[in-house]
Amino acid sequence: MNYDPIKKDLGNVFNSSTAMRKLFYKLLDLLLLRTWHVHREMKAWMREKPAAMILDAGSGFGQYSFYMASKNRNYSIDAIDVKDDQIADCNQFFAKCNLSNAKFAVGDLTQSIAVNKYDFVLCVDVMEHILEDVQVFKNFHQAMKPGAMLLISTPSDQGGSDVHEETGESFIGEHVRDGYPKEEMAEKLRQAGFDKMEILYSYGAPGKIAWKLSMKYPMTMLNASKAFFIILPFYYIITYPFSYLLNWLDTYTKHSTGTGLIVKAWK
Repeated sequence: MNYDPIKKDLGNVFNSSTAMRKLFYKLLDLLLLRTWHVHREMKAWMREKPAAMILDAGSGFGQYSFYMASKNRNYSIDAIDVKDDQIADCNQFFAKCNLSNAKFAVGDLTQSIAVNKYDFVLCVDVMEHILEDVQVFKNFHQAMKPGAMLLISTPSDQGGSDVHEETGESFIGEHVRDGYPKEEMAEKLRQAGFDKMEILYSYGAPGKIAWKLSMKYPMTMLNASKAFFIILPFYYIITYPFSYLLNWLDTYTKHSTGTGLIVKAWK
């Protein structure tokens, strides 16, 4: 199944006003398990950094840039993405919110980005879409200041992208790889110049269930018919208490395996 058409429809619905866009971000924060994991790591990093230059590499709807820009006006954020419509939407929205410390631009992560510029590079659910991953890691390393941190969220090879052994196919059609083995991720980061890293599993047993409840089943329904937009709020009223508990358990417990990876690497 392709997520992009559904994501575009959701974006159109929530772009109707600034308040709706903020509500959309809040819903993403609550529903998406990867956001729980990413926010946990971001908060730990932000506590030590009163000011910083930040790269949001593959900014999507801009929710992570919004989180950082609104939390600390001393952060200067460069956000890049390949989708020019999302870049335009984000620039307009951030201007309406008077958040001048985040700028969005169309960019290709496989091309050189900057040299020794950033204190923090964030890359959430992007690498599974890019074939030239080592080149992207090299570009990140080049763009980072000494001591800077890279934070990546991406599927693992332990069933990431909801791959099933009987078909070998990903539930998400836009992915060019189903997920990374931990060892492969570490080796590719070393090839790019990183020698200090921490790679953890996410989406363990609780997260697998939470993802199905909060993402897979709703997206499957919306892919079948846009009419499910009407019943979606009622669906979440029933299921979200369970998803919330499962998200919390997945975020704050360690996993020996999982369908996602949280990767931290330092220059």
